Amino acid sequence: MSKKNLTQPYKALVIGSGGAIGAAWLAAFNADPLCLQQASVSRSLGPAADGTIPCFDLADPLSIAAHADRVRADGPYDIIVDATGTLYIDGIGPEKSLAGLQHAHLLRAFEINTIGPALVLKHFAPLLAPGRSLYAKLSARVGSIGDNRKGGWYGYRASKAAMNMLLQTAALELQRKQPQLMLVALQPGTVNSRLSAPFQANVEHLLEPDQSVAGMLRVLQELEPVSGAQFVDYQGQPIPW
Repeated sequence: MSKKNLTQPYKALVIGSGGAIGAAWLAAFNADPLCLQQASVSRSLGPAADGTIPCFDLADPLSIAAHADRVRADGPYDIIVDATGTLYIDGIGPEKSLAGLQHAHLLRAFEINTIGPALVLKHFAPLLAPGRSLYAKLSARVGSIGDNRKGGWYGYRASKAAMNMLLQTAALELQRKQPQLMLVALQPGTVNSRLSAPFQANVEHLLEPDQSVAGMLRVLQELEPVSGAQFVDYQGQPIPW
């Protein structure tokens, strides 16, 4: 018989809680009577008044480590959700062609969507509770190499695909000591937010943030441990890597 996740009292941590989806994750945990503790990390929290903890910044490794130390005492956490990442880089949207590629733009895309989240994983995964715990990273269907049928969006696709590879590699390592640990790349669907606004015209199923999170939470509750990471959408459908 399968065993549902998060059906006993648990602690949750949301990284990137200042964004539309991250805020909806935090609200969902706050509304769940089984969630005993809801911790969060976000740029919107700002630096500590005494300067001991810098503002959270995916491009600043020291800030990532400092915020992991800040929330350590409230753990260990049964679920950690990393809702960080961006579609726009310094105000510029995804490239549609090879001709649009820019060196600095690509570097920045990987810094925010790949390197920063990888360091978040490095510092926050040790805060997970032993046993059957969850680390969920928001990904994107366009980060799937196997599902790429339209091309375009070079930097965003590549940086998300690279993050997926890092998540898979970390899962294989961490599960050697903690076989019940689940690392999951989650596709939230197209969510109604400021960043998605220019791309909503042809979207058949536009989701509000709370709808997306409700779907992803149901998916996480039903997942079973497997070897390596899992890549699924908000409806529970597997996505090819």
